[in-house]
Amino acid sequence: MLSMAGAAALLPFLPMTPGQILLNNLIYDASQTAIPSDNVDPDVEAQPARWDVHAIERFMIVFGPVSSIFDYLTFGALLLMLGTSQAAAPAFHTGWFVESLFTQILVVLAIRTQLSPFWKSRPSKQLAAAIVAALAAAVLIPLSPLGSVIGFGALPWQFWPMLAVFVVAYLTLIEIVKFFFDRREVRRPDAIARLARGAKLRAGVSNKAVAGAQRR
Repeated sequence: MLSMAGAAALLPFLPMTPGQILLNNLIYDASQTAIPSDNVDPDVEAQPARWDVHAIERFMIVFGPVSSIFDYLTFGALLLMLGTSQAAAPAFHTGWFVESLFTQILVVLAIRTQLSPFWKSRPSKQLAAAIVAALAAAVLIPLSPLGSVIGFGALPWQFWPMLAVFVVAYLTLIEIVKFFFDRREVRRPDAIARLARGAKLRAGVSNKAVAGAQRR
């Protein structure tokens, strides 16, 4: 939303058309339907979890602008490559469509775990397959005959190495931000209290198990 609002105010054309945005969301959401099958890290399973809306708000405030930084970098690079004329709009739409999907789909691999680097925690086969399928769709749809119907245009070859650099840089920055964000979160008073309650609960369960074994 930050990226779209800023770009719409500065560009002579929309960064993506409404139909392209809906397609973008459909591909992304389809890839996320595999999340219920995902593996969970043992340290997360070791303590009770509690739904924390305020933690989600803090997450959005920190990680949302990081994503927008790379959107704006993509905007700038595409404008340098394509120019600002209306004729450049279809190729521009394609560039942001692909970059947006690559970053928002691949970042799931980083934020699904507190481990760093994120590849220490492997996703489920279903989630990995859904991610690969969504990335393939992001590339193939604009290149297919359907792409011209939706309003996509051809990209210069320079876009693809730029995309690879931006994706690697984005995931690297996300890992750095995640490291400091998680360290700050675990030091919050409510998080410390929650850990203490979890420790007491595990100790109580352990003591009951010992007492039961002794009675047997």
